[in-house]
Amino acid sequence: MFTPISIGGVEIRNRVVMPPMTTRYSTNAGFATSSTVAYYQARARGGVGLITVEMAAPEVAGRHRFHELGIYDDKFLPGLKTIVETIHDEGARASIQLGHGGSRARRAVSQVQPIAPSAIPTPVFEIEHELAHPQAMSTERIEETIGAFVAAAARAKRAGFDMVELHAAHGYLISQFLSPAENIRTDEFGGSLRNRARFGLRIIEGIKAAVPGLPVIYRLGVEDFYAGGLVAEDAYNVAEWAVESGADAISVTAGHYKSQPGPEVMIPPMAYNEGVFLGLAAAVKARVRVPVIGVGRLGDPEVAGRAIDDGKLDMTAIGRPLLADPEWANKTMAGKPVRSCLACNHCVNNMRSGNNLSCVVNPATGRELEFTAPRPIAGRRIVVVGAGPAGLSYASLAAPRNTVTVIDSRDRVGGNFLLTGKAPVFNDVEAAEPSFAAYIANLENECRRLGVVFHLGTAAEVRSELLQDADVVVIAAGARYRAGLGPLVEKILDTGLMQSRAIKKVFGSRAVRHFFYYRLRVGRGHSLVRALGLGGLTSDRLVIIGDAAQAGKAREAITSAFEAALRPDPAANIDSLQFERSIGVQN
Repeated sequence: MFTPISIGGVEIRNRVVMPPMTTRYSTNAGFATSSTVAYYQARARGGVGLITVEMAAPEVAGRHRFHELGIYDDKFLPGLKTIVETIHDEGARASIQLGHGGSRARRAVSQVQPIAPSAIPTPVFEIEHELAHPQAMSTERIEETIGAFVAAAARAKRAGFDMVELHAAHGYLISQFLSPAENIRTDEFGGSLRNRARFGLRIIEGIKAAVPGLPVIYRLGVEDFYAGGLVAEDAYNVAEWAVESGADAISVTAGHYKSQPGPEVMIPPMAYNEGVFLGLAAAVKARVRVPVIGVGRLGDPEVAGRAIDDGKLDMTAIGRPLLADPEWANKTMAGKPVRSCLACNHCVNNMRSGNNLSCVVNPATGRELEFTAPRPIAGRRIVVVGAGPAGLSYASLAAPRNTVTVIDSRDRVGGNFLLTGKAPVFNDVEAAEPSFAAYIANLENECRRLGVVFHLGTAAEVRSELLQDADVVVIAAGARYRAGLGPLVEKILDTGLMQSRAIKKVFGSRAVRHFFYYRLRVGRGHSLVRALGLGGLTSDRLVIIGDAAQAGKAREAITSAFEAALRPDPAANIDSLQFERSIGVQN
């Protein structure tokens, strides 16, 4: 995984790829901001070999989200150049995904009617649901769009990008041409598989002719998982044709917005097996003689490394795990525990609802500027009461500069968070115990590596001498259920009844989950402070974090731990318009 590899003659320092993920850090007009740059810089500094900057439309009609990064005009070049220079300064290579929304590009975003291979109404969700009515592309319009892709690739090269990636997956325009259900044309761009592939192949050929020396990665959705969509055996032929047309690498993914049982398969959440698409990547690799990039629940370093060692792929794309831990590559190379991604899909689901990209287990994602120069305490003896996700997060972040001890009345770390995997739903996806267990295990391992001392199976009252000697006491003891319902809730979870279809349907309601997270629970922090006789401690010596402060969700609890341990500077986020002016772009 950490040996160099070349794509189209461009050498990359290792085989770890950051795939494209929409961030919404750009201005609504599409200009890069300081937050955009800092986000990519963190992943490049973290050791990634190839950074793929998020999807950018080659023409206005292809814009499918608000705050989508722009590349369809030269006015975006200063910001794009800044992104590339920053990535290069950290030793990584830079690519950018050229993707066109096609029928999925909402008029509300682009201000023009969407276009598609065929005029088939398409359900679209971008903050709100809409039924898009695209205009079928004429032959002339197809040629215009091919030209736009080529021009965008040339613009990418002028910005300094080492290569470009074409988005031919997940129901976007090139994928729509490939799908028999979305392409019912009868001309040279419809009908047979070769005709349906022609649009994407022409784009590759156009880029190779007009922008010599610029490598092209073809990101292919090899299985749409719905009746009438592209199937794997056909996609394998498309992969071979793409290489014949000049593609320098094939990035293998799968899934579609119409996938069954649901579109979540595009970004497989925790209930899916690790390495879920490896078989598809291996089948493509057997047919082509260019590097193959694989994706799909490869966040476990052992799984990712073994996939390369076994010859199933040449490069591993790590998406969500790089949101959870930008240092994933550096830590893996050094044999250190990574901060595990839960595969809870908070990142993508929250982003699709109109918010900036963020992460449950890493509150610094999207706030890199705030955490660039933190102001943590140092040289203190710190005692953390509670070994749940908030307590462990605080301990792991404080340990490099302080002496940290963790006390928990349970005989193992993780607290009630380990019960979460037995619940029916977590962040709108089906919960799965191994995901939470891996996250907690890695956090504990990181704490122990940094010298944190654990006293498990011991109530804090019993170790009063530790509390008295501490410079700082951190209460992270979680929340309790009202009316003494805690033991009953645990017993019900242990029975497995919560995994039934009927219960999952009930917990599909956010109102129901809100009741169980917030209304039915209360933080234990203040009552525990009284019980431990710590009420006289000043605010600089007593900190209450996580559910102990206020019962809520995991993201809120972990965020409070990060902020308490690192004390970020909110003022560090430069206003986006100020950033635009600094690179010569006027609003």
